[in-house]
Order: sequence, then structure tokens, then C-alpha cells
Amino acid sequence: MDEVLKIVNDIKAGNLKPIYFLMGEEPYYIDKLSDYIEKNVLTDDEKSFNQTVLYGRDVTIDDVVGTAKRFPMMAERQVVIVKEAQDLIKTIDNLKSYADNPMPSTVLVFCYKYKVLDKRKSLIKSLAKHGLVFESKKLYDNQVGQWINRVLHGKGYSIEPKANAMLVEFLGNDLSKINNELEKLQIILPKGSTISPKDIEENIGFSKDFNNFELLKALGARNQLKAFQIVQYFAENQKANPIVVTTSTVFGFYVKLLKYHGIKDKNPKNVAAVLGVSPFFLADYDVAMKNYPMKKVSQIIAAIREMDVRSKGVGANALPVGDLLKEMLVKVFN
Repeated sequence: MDEVLKIVNDIKAGNLKPIYFLMGEEPYYIDKLSDYIEKNVLTDDEKSFNQTVLYGRDVTIDDVVGTAKRFPMMAERQVVIVKEAQDLIKTIDNLKSYADNPMPSTVLVFCYKYKVLDKRKSLIKSLAKHGLVFESKKLYDNQVGQWINRVLHGKGYSIEPKANAMLVEFLGNDLSKINNELEKLQIILPKGSTISPKDIEENIGFSKDFNNFELLKALGARNQLKAFQIVQYFAENQKANPIVVTTSTVFGFYVKLLKYHGIKDKNPKNVAAVLGVSPFFLADYDVAMKNYPMKKVSQIIAAIREMDVRSKGVGANALPVGDLLKEMLVKVFN
């Protein structure tokens, strides 16, 4: 995010590069940077003749280079944006001759999503020397919560830890999806608001009481009634609560609990860093550690692995989702 801000600030200051090659697994920042260039480099009057948007599936590298080599009309520069540039992967190396000698009056932007250039090849060296290469990497799941906090803070909002966890649980590390949902909430809630689980439930549609986050809390506290109520809800709402996600989440919880048992330095800051969780949730792990000795945790992990295999129809007749989840709870609580 700091690198993105630096690129934006350089553009604001007029320090433009002739080529911006934006690539990587995370499309969110690629879109943000290309949208910023598209909206801000030229004035509205200049855009009519000097801003061109191409799509990788519809053009060749020769088409892109030909457009980039044109001179601007009644303006200092032109902007050429190539969206979905990953569709040019087979011939992208042909860009090298232009990258070695780009037009100083053209700002050429490539949106090369879900892939990265081979860093051993000379093309990327030429792009970095004469332009800018930006790699947008996927965030790890344990980094997404911090990202949500930063984004909301920058827009004058905050969010409760549970509401934050709900967004991460249901949307994973897809920053574009998360940002879309946050923007909906910002339309509904006044600036300065703290987003709560109730706001998430009412405006986005995730249940604040029946979700994987609450299931983990019930498991950790050995609250059997609540855990069985949640898995019954999951069985009745399978599309919104796929068993593969539940299995993975519960498995991850007990793996972290096993790590917690083995940590010598139980300082909360150290534990949170080792487990990759927010310090806010450590109380739940403290409760779970008291309820599940290390040997029992190992047995539960083995049982979840077995259930995951069975849920995919391997080695057994297919069972209803509800029965599989209830069977998992029986093995956890026994």
C-alpha cells in the first residue's frame, strides 16, 4: 500500500513515467492505479483525442506500440491504457524494443492481471529501467483485517473486531469484493461511524450469529448447544456456508491451538504474531487451550482430516453435509 501511495504522489507531482507495467495476482491495486491515471493525467478536454483504452484480447503488441508512438494532439502527452494485458502473454516479449526507447510524450499503462513477467528475461529489466514495474501481491488472510482497518481509517470510519473478522471469513482475501462491500456501508452509515456485526448482517447479508467465527468460539468454549445450532444452520444454508470452507476454518483453528500449546513465550504480542491472529481474539484461544489438551487437539486434527476426505466422497458413501458436520462435533466434544 505504501508503494501505491508513492506512485500516486509521484503522478500528482508530475513525475510521470513513459510506461507503467502493473502486474500480479491481486487485481485491486492494478485497477486502482490504472483508474487513477485514466482519470487524472489528462484534463477532460485533452482526453477526447489523447486517451485510448485498448483490451489485450482485441489487439496485438504491434497495435499497442503503434498507438503509443503517435504524437499527442494539442496536448503535452497522450495516455494509452491496455486492460486485460495478460491476454497478450504469448507475444509480450515483443514489447522490448519499445520499452528500450519509449515515446516521452506517451504514458503507456499495462494492466497485466493474475500473472507476473518472468523476472529473468530482459523485457522486465527494460521496463524497470525506462518505466515503472509494479507487482500487486495477494495479501495473506492474516493481513486482510489490518488492510480493512487502514482503508476505513483513511475514509473516516472504524470497525469492530468481530465485524472485521466476519468480512474476512466470508470474503477471504479478495480485496475488490471487500472494498465493494465497504463502499456500500459508507453510503449507508454516516462518516465517523464504527461498523458493527449488526451493520454487516443487515446490509451485507452475513449472519452475525451463525457463521464460522461463532462456530470457532462455540467449539473453543465447548458450547455444544451453540455449535450444533450453527452446523444445523450451515446444513440448511449450504450455498452460503460451503462445507469445504467450514472444514478448512475449523482445521486451521485447531492447528493454531496446537501451536499455542507449544509456544514457550506466552506474551500476547508474541502469541498473536506466531498464530497470525489479532490480539483481540486471543481470549478465545486461551479458553480453548484450557478445554483441549495437546493430545486431544492432535486427535481432533486427525478427525477433521478424515472428515474432509469423506466430504469429498473418498472412501465412503456420500453423507449429507449436516450429518458430516454433526459427526465432526461429536468427535470434537467426546
